[in-house]
Amino acid sequence: MQDQFSRIQLLYGKETMEKLASSRIAVFGIGGVGGFVVEALARSGIGSLDLIDNDKVCLSNINRQIIATRKTIGKYKVDIAEERVHDINPDCEVRTYKIFFLPETQELFDFRDYDYVVDAIDTVTGKLAIIEKAKAAQVPVISSMGAGNKVNAVLFEVADIYQTSVCPLAKVMRHECRKRGIDSLKVVYSKEKPVRPAEDISDDCGQNSPDTNEKCTGRRDIPGSTAFVPSVAGLIIAGEVINDISGIKR
Repeated sequence: MQDQFSRIQLLYGKETMEKLASSRIAVFGIGGVGGFVVEALARSGIGSLDLIDNDKVCLSNINRQIIATRKTIGKYKVDIAEERVHDINPDCEVRTYKIFFLPETQELFDFRDYDYVVDAIDTVTGKLAIIEKAKAAQVPVISSMGAGNKVNAVLFEVADIYQTSVCPLAKVMRHECRKRGIDSLKVVYSKEKPVRPAEDISDDCGQNSPDTNEKCTGRRDIPGSTAFVPSVAGLIIAGEVINDISGIKR
């Protein structure tokens, strides 16, 4: 009998689909990368998702974030993502957390609840806290490196953090992981050298949006981004999660 997962079941089989349906995945960061991770996991039959992000959709998100449209500006990203997940699979259990994951908020989460953890946040301190908690709980974790200021989506690779090169964020993470005794970490990164932005946008885009008074970013150095680079990183991450859970090596 056909259902929304019939086509993926042709590839993975019924037993794997049951395993995916019984899995709980935590996705930290529901932005350009994380939003596509959530989308692909929901469409792959994952049964439970924890979505963690305190951001609201703003006007400048529309060019690259799957949850961002004119209608969703000003709404919490996790709420929009939850709605999309339930439109895809009403049976998927979704828990949302309107919180930024930082070292000071990490105790709110018990990583032993998860079968897999996705790090799709921007801050180094937060990324390291996620990775350390996942390692301590012996839960698989995959981390997204830099997707900003990139225009060539075919240069992404899956590798251990210590095998990465070129990516500035990966360089910082290699150094910090080594200091903390983290001996391995699966990452998705690009070998493309970051493109220098053609323009300097110092204004906060939230100030220009009629739909929200919220500031979308506090950073002075705002990276450029496209619709096709962070989305590819997110889909690669989702594929790694599904294949690792299924135990299929290709």
